[in-house]
Amino acid sequence: MPRPRYTRTAIVLHGVMALLIVTGFCLGLSMADLPLSPLKLRLFSYHKWIGVSVWGLLLLRILWRIKHAPPPLPAGMAAWEQTAAHAGHLLLYVLMAVIPISGWLMSSAQGVTTVYLGLWPLPDLLAKNEALGRLLLALHRILNYALLGAVILHVAAALKHHFIDRDGVLVRMFRLTGAAE
Repeated sequence: MPRPRYTRTAIVLHGVMALLIVTGFCLGLSMADLPLSPLKLRLFSYHKWIGVSVWGLLLLRILWRIKHAPPPLPAGMAAWEQTAAHAGHLLLYVLMAVIPISGWLMSSAQGVTTVYLGLWPLPDLLAKNEALGRLLLALHRILNYALLGAVILHVAAALKHHFIDRDGVLVRMFRLTGAAE
C-alpha cells in the first residue's frame, strides 16, 4: 500500500521557500558587515526581494494547505512527538510570516523604502525613526536566528524519522514521482 504524500504543489512550495530562506539568511549574514558600497546596497535589495517573495509564497502555501490537508503522521508516533511536530510547523509558519514584516518595518523606520524587484515600491509602514530602526534590526536578527534554530530542529526531526524510525515521514516530502496534484 503506498504511503500518503504531500502534493506536488506543496513539495515545490516547500523546496522553493527553503531555498529562498537559506539564501536570504546567508545573504543577510554576509552583507551585514560590508562597508557601505554599491555592492552592499544591491545585496540589501536582493535580501529584501527574497523576504517579500517568501512572504508572498507563504500566503500561497497557507491557501494551498487550507484546501489540501497534509498526509497524516505515522500511526505509531508518540503523542508528544505529534504535538512537537505540529508546534514546530506552526513556529516555522509564524516566523516565515513575521520575519519579512519585521524587515519591512525596520527598513521603513530606517527611512529606506523597499522596492520589490526594483519595480514596485512598497509603502513605508512607519515614519523614519533611527532608534526604532535599531530596535527593529535587533528584533529581525533575533527572529532570523530563531528561524535558523527551528529549521535545524525540523531537519533533525526529519532525518531522525528517516534513519532511526524509518517511518517514511521524510519520503512524503522528497519523492516527487507519483505525488498527487
